[in-house]
Amino acid sequence: MAMANKLYEYLSFDRAHVQLLEEDNKQGGKDLCMKGIFIQGDVRNQNQRVYPMREIAKAVNSITEKISAGQSVLGELDHPEELSINLDRVSHLITEMWMEGADGYGKLKIVPTPMGNIVKTLLQSGAKLGVSSRGSGNVGDSGAVSDFEIVTVDIVAQPSAPNAYPRTIYESLFNMKGGANVITTAREALTEAAAQRQLVKDLQRFIQELKI
Repeated sequence: MAMANKLYEYLSFDRAHVQLLEEDNKQGGKDLCMKGIFIQGDVRNQNQRVYPMREIAKAVNSITEKISAGQSVLGELDHPEELSINLDRVSHLITEMWMEGADGYGKLKIVPTPMGNIVKTLLQSGAKLGVSSRGSGNVGDSGAVSDFEIVTVDIVAQPSAPNAYPRTIYESLFNMKGGANVITTAREALTEAAAQRQLVKDLQRFIQELKI
């Protein structure tokens, strides 16, 4: 008998075919965006689940309707255990979702928050960050998912080792020597050029330690 589940599905930078884009914004600056596959359909994934194309299409349409209605679909750096959004962890805004074949594609915009600044600096420093859909649904005995709903798509990191499980960036930063200060620096770097330069140095060291 199917049971309701919290569902998290990870795609690496390469598997999601992530493209990094810079787009003009209304303030005369540039927004950094990530575009690619947000969730795959009609294939058994690493969690042994299969999302039928119709389930993904329905979930993608729901997100599209929210965006069209003016709602903000926020995502986080890493994904938490709960389905609700933690505003202090928000790093990006999902601006579009659409279907290509059986897969749900999307585009997200990095926003100027401390977590967003960490994501932006990591990407600009060469880190290959992936995406992880966060949602709910029922999983049958065969692994087929039904009643699927996407809450959001988060940004996650995976070490370069084959089949390595995604690492939690936020917690890993705190476990790194001096890592707690990086969060403060990321906040200060939103308005101070010197802090941004320090953030780049700190996160380049972080990339080497975490091998992302």
